[in-house]
Amino acid sequence: MTSTTVAYQKKELELKALLEITQAINENKPSSVLLDIFKFTCLVHLNIRSILLYMVNQDQYEKKISHGVKSQIPEFIPDQNVSFDKDEGKLNIQVGPGFSFGELENYLPVFHKDKMLAILFLKKKDETEELDLNFTQALTNIMVVALENKRFAKRQLEQERLKKEVEIASNVQRMLFPSELPNTDKLKAKVTYVPHSTVGGDYYDLIRKSDDEVFFCIADVSGKGMPAALLMSNFQAALRTLLRSSSDLKMIVEQLNFTIFDNTKGEKFITFFLGHYHYKKRELIYINAGHNPPVLCWEGEKRSESLGAGTTILGAFEELPFMEVGRRQHLKGFTIHLYTDGLTESFNLEEEEYGDLRFNQFVKNNLCVDPHYFHESFFEELKNYSAGGQQRDDVTLLSLRFK
Repeated sequence: MTSTTVAYQKKELELKALLEITQAINENKPSSVLLDIFKFTCLVHLNIRSILLYMVNQDQYEKKISHGVKSQIPEFIPDQNVSFDKDEGKLNIQVGPGFSFGELENYLPVFHKDKMLAILFLKKKDETEELDLNFTQALTNIMVVALENKRFAKRQLEQERLKKEVEIASNVQRMLFPSELPNTDKLKAKVTYVPHSTVGGDYYDLIRKSDDEVFFCIADVSGKGMPAALLMSNFQAALRTLLRSSSDLKMIVEQLNFTIFDNTKGEKFITFFLGHYHYKKRELIYINAGHNPPVLCWEGEKRSESLGAGTTILGAFEELPFMEVGRRQHLKGFTIHLYTDGLTESFNLEEEEYGDLRFNQFVKNNLCVDPHYFHESFFEELKNYSAGGQQRDDVTLLSLRFK
């Protein structure tokens, strides 16, 4: 067989290899299929006995192909343990004891700009024949770039999906909040809600069941994003359904706890405060389920107190271990401030949190003032306190003044 014939056959095999790879890429085959085609193409059509391919994945190189390699090789190599000197064409890899690439004769790095995307190690099948490293390099480049493009496209789709998910969750959350709050002589309400991200985990509500009855609540769900928004949506639906049929706070809270536990099997929980004021009876009853105690301001007595009576967080246990219904009577005029822990856990530059004590002191200095004025002055104080500090959680403050 002449050298011309051998060269021709070699080129024919290379073209077959190139055709198989490009055809698989054009047909948008999965990454695993592309890798298999590349491996068998190299082994069948090229003068290759052993093949080992590492591809970059975040901060490490991951083994993608290994065939005919007898020595022990690592599954992953940290990015910082791999370097390539382009001037000398020298690859340097630091691996742990017991690992070796010694049996592999050649290596081919694959670059995109200054970033090394992959490393291909090879061993020849026939020692008398040369290995066309240039063609193998070109073939590897085509395959690696195709895989990187697929990974990039997948990442873009994932980002688009997350963006859409956040948008939906944000819309769901907006629908949970009351469209407007009362501002009359009988009841003035003001809320300030500052989410930490696009979708927060705080919830507040005010339901006027009749001219004489008002229910109000505040809650904080564990977690963020779509799961938290869906859980809160389910929670609100359950709460409003229960309130239509009953005013029994104990029964309502027990049913809410069962609903959350049944849906999440104890993996999610909600801190919750539910209050009920009856104008004719001049009576406030409430249950605090592991939430920050709201502050009640007695207008006539010019004093304030924290409302902590209740039970533990909702969703952690199938049945609540204890329950205490709080009750305050003979209330003629009063203000109540409900808030989530993001308010008191605001930090300054010295990493000192604002805290419940500071908030309670601010309330004492501003007893039973108009809720709009209270919010304006309080958030000015909080802004000055945490100037330069980073917000770490949702901040919600709901203030209600009953006359």
